[in-house]
Amino acid sequence: MGQEQIPSRIVQELVPGKEITIAHLIASPDITLYEKLGLDPRVEYSKSAIGVLTISPAETAIIAADIAIKSAGIELGFVDRFSGTLIVTGSISEVEAATRAVLEYVKEKMGFSVCEITRT
Repeated sequence: MGQEQIPSRIVQELVPGKEITIAHLIASPDITLYEKLGLDPRVEYSKSAIGVLTISPAETAIIAADIAIKSAGIELGFVDRFSGTLIVTGSISEVEAATRAVLEYVKEKMGFSVCEITRT
């Protein structure tokens, strides 16, 4: 009789790299976007922006939030040490400056791979 084939199992693990995979600036977002994200839309609407970063390992979002707050006059919208998500709000120039400061710090001081800033 033939040998019985045993199905193989694949085990997948998340191995966090040291990287920022999303650094996006949303310039002049509609107020509805603020509301749906639970963010404070009180920033002057015509000059406002939302910055979104995705960071791995996720705990680095805490460090990134600190850098963003200290580098520009942004408001912290959301930080999640479990998913690595950071959302900041402020003027377009403030959000861009904060995002650049985060990317530069983690690249130069922490040896991270970073993406380019995208913008809509």
